[in-house]
Amino acid sequence: MDSYLEIVERTLDEVLPKGRPEKLSEAMRYAVGAGGKRIRPLICLAAAEAVGGRAEDARYPAAAIELLHNYTLVHDDLPAMDNDTERRGKPSVWAKFGEADAILAGDALQALAFGVAAKARRNAGAIVRTLGEKGVGVVAGQAEDIGSDKDIPYIYEHKTADLFVAAAKMGGLAGGGSEDDIAALEAFALNLGLAFQYEDDLLDGDYTYSREETEQLAQETTRRAVEALARLKGDTAFLRELANRLLGRRV
Repeated sequence: MDSYLEIVERTLDEVLPKGRPEKLSEAMRYAVGAGGKRIRPLICLAAAEAVGGRAEDARYPAAAIELLHNYTLVHDDLPAMDNDTERRGKPSVWAKFGEADAILAGDALQALAFGVAAKARRNAGAIVRTLGEKGVGVVAGQAEDIGSDKDIPYIYEHKTADLFVAAAKMGGLAGGGSEDDIAALEAFALNLGLAFQYEDDLLDGDYTYSREETEQLAQETTRRAVEALARLKGDTAFLRELANRLLGRRV
């Protein structure tokens, strides 16, 4: 994992702005560097290896998915949405920089994500399309979540799982995976994303279903995620370990 993290942090530092306007650059770097686990970019890098490619081939798609993910967090925290003043134990971007600059930082992170994804060495067009499709899916999930009549399965699939699917598919495309490889990665990531959400529910104690049913759903989707990896020809050890590690996590 350390080698994956080195690739992610190096690439993020390369692509994030350092110049004018200084406040915008500072807010963007603060948003991306504020203690995230980098789960989605790690999935992206590992997916490239799972189809027989190299992690380094997926470094720009991996950075892109992290940029887009953090854009969604910046906007979710805004007073008009969740009104959260803290993120990852630190002031949220709007609480630190003000609402207007937080909106602009989120906008810039989203735009930057597409430019970075387009730098992929292989299948750049398909990678950018995937980022766009799943980026819209995340927003659709959020729109459903703030509505009065919530469709919980739809929210979980899109607001949470879509970026897991994007990460895995983008990594597989960057690694030169076949259609069957990409389908296996999508099945893995969809189930992993759902398991991640069920585990979040257990951590928060905020159950859509009963605790017992939520635990069963987390276990079942994790099992399905791991089973999907058997269809891949490359190294899937990290993805398998990640799925099992996320099950029953405490933070």
